Amino acid sequence: EGLTQRFHRVIALDFVGFGFSDKPRPHRYSIFEQASIVEGLVRHLGLRHQRINLLSHDYGDTVAQELLHRYEHNKTGSILINSLCLSNGGIFPETHYPRFIQKILKDGGWLSPIITRLMNFFFFSRGLRAVFGPYTQPSQAEYWDMWTAVRTNDGNLVVDSILQYINQRKKHRDRWVGALMSTSVPLHLIYGPLDPVNPHPEFLQLYKKVLPTSTVSVLDDHISHYPQLEDPTGFLNAHLNFINSF
Repeated sequence: EGLTQRFHRVIALDFVGFGFSDKPRPHRYSIFEQASIVEGLVRHLGLRHQRINLLSHDYGDTVAQELLHRYEHNKTGSILINSLCLSNGGIFPETHYPRFIQKILKDGGWLSPIITRLMNFFFFSRGLRAVFGPYTQPSQAEYWDMWTAVRTNDGNLVVDSILQYINQRKKHRDRWVGALMSTSVPLHLIYGPLDPVNPHPEFLQLYKKVLPTSTVSVLDDHISHYPQLEDPTGFLNAHLNFINSF
C-alpha cells in the first residue's frame, strides 16, 4: 500500500509455478523464461517505453539480474530499468546455503517426485519457520494461507522443478553477477541479517566487496529471510529512501 502512494503504478505478479499462476508439469522452469514473461507482461500493459523501478526478493532477485543483463546489452524487448532494489536472495552462489529439503528436492532424481507428494502442512510450516526471525513468525492462519497458495493448481508437485533455479544460479553466475557489476543503473540492497540462507556477515561482506557502488540498508538484527513480511515499514522506508536518493 505504501508503494502505491509513492508511485504512479505498482505491478506485482506471481511467476509461473508460484501463487495463483499456472503450474505446468512436466515443465523446465527457468529464470530465462520468467524474465521473458516479465518483459511480455510489461509490453502487454503498454509500458514498454516507461522506465521501471524493480523491487525484488530471493527468486525474483535472479529474475531481476537477468532482466538487467538484457537491458545492459540492449536486447530486443528488454524493459527500461530505472533502478533495481534487491533483497535477501542467493545473488552469490558461494554464500547461498539452501535448506536441507531444498537440496534433496533439486538433486533427488527419482526421489524428488515422491517427496513432493509426501509434503504436508506440518513439514511445510516447520521449514518456513526456520527462515523467519524469532519475533516475526507468521501466525498459523498465515502459514495456512501460504500453504494454500503452494497447493493451488498442484503447485506442491512442481517444487522440485522450480528449485532448479539454484543450479541455474551456479551455472550462470558470471552472467548474473556480472550484470550487477557492470551496470550504471542505481542499485540498492535491503537485507535481513538473521537470514540462514544468505548469512551475515559472510553474504554482506561479499556484496559490498563485489558491488562497492551499491547502497545497502541493513534491518534490525532479528529480521531474517523475509524482510518485506517481517518488517514491512522498515522495508518500505528503506526502498523509498533509496528511490529519493537519485
